[in-house]
Amino acid sequence: VLYRRRVAWLLVLVFVAIPSFFVMRYYEVTTAQVGALVFFMPLLIGSAGNAGSQSSTLMVRALATGDITGEDWLYFLWREIRVAATLGGTMAAAVYLPAWFFGGSQVAFVVSITMVWVVILGSLIGMSLPFLLERLELDPAIASAPLVASVTDMVGVFSYLTFATWYLGVRG
Repeated sequence: VLYRRRVAWLLVLVFVAIPSFFVMRYYEVTTAQVGALVFFMPLLIGSAGNAGSQSSTLMVRALATGDITGEDWLYFLWREIRVAATLGGTMAAAVYLPAWFFGGSQVAFVVSITMVWVVILGSLIGMSLPFLLERLELDPAIASAPLVASVTDMVGVFSYLTFATWYLGVRG
């Protein structure tokens, strides 16, 4: 029973992750021209996924205990934006110096701004998916954390490389 409940979601997640490969391929010129960007990709997508997983876990628990309902979503959305922006800012400050050391001031700026953005996005995705899954009558406890990780990876890679390409003026 556990296998059947889990395997379908894990297979779905394999296919959810595939667009990340296409994004990375599309921005291959950017990463080739500014190689230091690659060093921070795991940190950024991991941070987005971690923030999203925390948010998701809190929402799944609150839904399960009946502390919140779907009608509370807008209130929690606004609250999560404020908390995530503060968390992202703190994490951006922490990563600025290492990014500056390994990539210079422009890479440090890109990494820091992206950190704030992906933590906010990850948190919002993590907060929202349990509500959505419950509305679709799917078990948020089984699907939320893996789905949050896969979606935030894809969104994080896209956001990071898109912003880096624009800000750094990389031409293909």
